[in-house]
Amino acid sequence: MARDFEQYSAWRQGVVTALKNYQSWVAAAALGDAATDQRIARTLARLADDKLSVAFVAEFSRGKSELINAIFFADYGQRILPSAAGRTTMCPTELMYDPSFAPSIRLLPIETRADNLSTSDYREQPSAWTVLPLNLEVGADMHEVFKQVSMTRRVPVEEAKRYGLYDEDDPDMPVTLGDDGKVEISLWRHAIINFPHPLLKQGLVILDTPGLNAIGTEPELTLNLIPNAHAVLFILAADTGVTKSDIEVWRNHIGAGAGRLVVLNKIDSMWDELRSEAEVDVEIERQQANVAHVLALEPRQVFPVSAQKALVGKITRDDALLARSRLQALEAALFDELIPAKKDIVRRQLSAELRALSAAQMALVNARARGIVEQLHELKSLRGKNRTVIAHMMRRIDVEKKEFDTSLFKLQATRAVFTRLSTELYTSIGMDIVRDDIDLVRDQMQRSRFFTGVREAVRNYFERIRANLDASERKTVEISEMMGVMYRRFASEHGLTLALPLPFSLGPYRDEIAAIEAIYYKQFGTATLITTSRVVLMEKFFDTIASRVRGCFKSANNDADAWLKVVMAPLEAQIRQHKDQLKHRLASIQRIHDATDSLEQKIEAFESGQQQLEAQKLRLGELAAAIGSAIDAEFEALDAAA
Repeated sequence: MARDFEQYSAWRQGVVTALKNYQSWVAAAALGDAATDQRIARTLARLADDKLSVAFVAEFSRGKSELINAIFFADYGQRILPSAAGRTTMCPTELMYDPSFAPSIRLLPIETRADNLSTSDYREQPSAWTVLPLNLEVGADMHEVFKQVSMTRRVPVEEAKRYGLYDEDDPDMPVTLGDDGKVEISLWRHAIINFPHPLLKQGLVILDTPGLNAIGTEPELTLNLIPNAHAVLFILAADTGVTKSDIEVWRNHIGAGAGRLVVLNKIDSMWDELRSEAEVDVEIERQQANVAHVLALEPRQVFPVSAQKALVGKITRDDALLARSRLQALEAALFDELIPAKKDIVRRQLSAELRALSAAQMALVNARARGIVEQLHELKSLRGKNRTVIAHMMRRIDVEKKEFDTSLFKLQATRAVFTRLSTELYTSIGMDIVRDDIDLVRDQMQRSRFFTGVREAVRNYFERIRANLDASERKTVEISEMMGVMYRRFASEHGLTLALPLPFSLGPYRDEIAAIEAIYYKQFGTATLITTSRVVLMEKFFDTIASRVRGCFKSANNDADAWLKVVMAPLEAQIRQHKDQLKHRLASIQRIHDATDSLEQKIEAFESGQQQLEAQKLRLGELAAAIGSAIDAEFEALDAAA
């Protein structure tokens, strides 16, 4: 397991390194823009926060905590999570590692169930949690602190109802009452154990759930933690088989699919010294086949194990006992399915991001290449041309530049329309409308204390959410179409090679809302029971629904805001590049023009010098002739005197 996780972490780090190298190259090549920078930053942040979550789901006394100890914590030489007969995990417990927190266990009081906030909401309120430090040097002390997840207290029935933990119409509930007329409930609503285990440090998150009854009453499990887990281990006991509550939870909350494994624990209860090992194996296979049939699975999807014997075998280094426990087959199946599935998710996300990035940057590179070819063609065409031709080309480029500047002025008018449409988008997707909608449903719930009225309020709530998403989708389509028209116009008017603006869709958020609604209807859609306790339970579920919807719309707002900021980035990048190219073309031809002027001046100076030399040559001849004449006259005079 450690090796598999190390390989996955190394693979993920390699992806991060490659992405950072890509980012550096893009910056060095001046191919980046706001959209590129934002996409790369978001992808790197997502990789840095990458987690692998494994949920363990079972009724109490199925050996769930013991299985977690056997798989993950045997190297510590003792049980880390409390494990004993009866219920040892009373509240949902997450084991993870966050270096920003000291090793500790954070506990959310059960009283918070009386408020209109989900567990997810409380994650952003550190003051709401009770924090107990972990002494990593003393295993016994740490074990004592971990026992907090099994702590309970007795409360009056009315208080339990207020928390949604007691349904008076459930025939099994009266037997939970003590002689004092009180009900035993968990002391805590949720626990987060921050523990520096090697696998947890590498991003593994382990979810230990309480009994199956809690899955129906704790919305955080039903709506968030179990559906979003990358792997779910559904644990049954070989000595009890599949119970009715097991079947309901499997069908309603887990179901067959990728990363969903069924564990048939406690096969050691079938070991019998009076029977041969082969006979025991046949009996285990029979039980395995029966479980697979009831849950509509293949027998190979059910893993018989003995968690307790596996833990003992690992601690005592008894390889024979470990092999007989069959745990290694489960571990191999878990990580052979979990890690490749997670890698595939990361690959798909990165592929989509890089395709969009590559398309935008390839458009920039192609535009640059085309610009260079055009400039080179222009420069070569100037060879042997006179000043008149060059001046004409300068005027043509200047006209082209002025036309481009006019288009930029028109672009400002388009920006005004873009701003208006962006504002209209937030009238249907903004957080204010989300808050007001949630308040409206809570008000309707308070005014209608009947189950059907509360259910109708929630049904209308989902309809309004869909209507708001549809309206927002229409607005994003309108913005995209307007931007597409503008992109195509610039491309045709100025010969630019422009990739169309980045697409944006609210589809993922619509799917997320649909998944939330489907889980809600599984829980409450067909029920007709009208009881106060049922209404309270639905209200608790709505708190978590509201939190999920709020988170979904917050993500949609962030993504829409980011999209609106960068949707014009490719066009703006091309505009800047085109302006630079026009400027460079004009400067190049100006230099040729200037060089031509200089040559003309030199030629004129040379011709003037030539004329001066000719005049000088004539004058020199005249002077020489005069001197010769004077000399001849002087000799004639001397001859006469002689």
